[in-house]
Amino acid sequence: MTSTHGSASRTDATMPPPSEPRSEPPSEPPRVKRFSRAERWIHRATAALMGLCVATAACLYVPELAELVGRRHLLVTVHEWSGLLLPVPFLLGLASPAFRADLRRLNRFGRHDRVWLLAALRRDRRPASRPAGKFNAGQKTYAGWLAGAVLVMLGTGLLMWFTGFAPLVWRTAATFVHDWLALALGIVIAGHVGMALADPEARRGMRTGTVDREWAEREHPLWRKR
Repeated sequence: MTSTHGSASRTDATMPPPSEPRSEPPSEPPRVKRFSRAERWIHRATAALMGLCVATAACLYVPELAELVGRRHLLVTVHEWSGLLLPVPFLLGLASPAFRADLRRLNRFGRHDRVWLLAALRRDRRPASRPAGKFNAGQKTYAGWLAGAVLVMLGTGLLMWFTGFAPLVWRTAATFVHDWLALALGIVIAGHVGMALADPEARRGMRTGTVDREWAEREHPLWRKR
């Protein structure tokens, strides 16, 4: 059967062009749940109160900042009350099962934590040399030191506040300990913030509650094996 002249071109013109395969949007890497909503709010509230304590302390003790800000009585009031309220998020957080479970993890040191600390002292950054559970040994050490420092700061601050209930020598010693521990606390917190800024995935985990599975397996391999 022969075709008439032009029939093929007309047929080609009416046929739709072959459709191109649709490109699927790149899928997000699998996420792992790390922190509950309650834990994230506890962290934010504690960070906000600690930030107020450090900022007001700096304005009270650095002459240039004191002159710039002024309103010393207001700064003292904010500093005192933010310090008194600092344990409140922790105490309220005890109602959360996830928070209590993480406190137990932070309070337990195992053989792998000693290995992690020795590798950190040697500045060995190989993942295989730094085994860690949900929290590494550095995070456990920081959490324990911070909890003790907050209690000491709270006790010495109360001795400085209620001047009529303690002899002068106690208040003088409390002022000395409070001031120098505040300086150490500011340095340690600055280091904590610097390390958080260097690890975007860790910050994302605290912000959203989930982390990338590959990051979790690399940074906290013992946690991911469970």
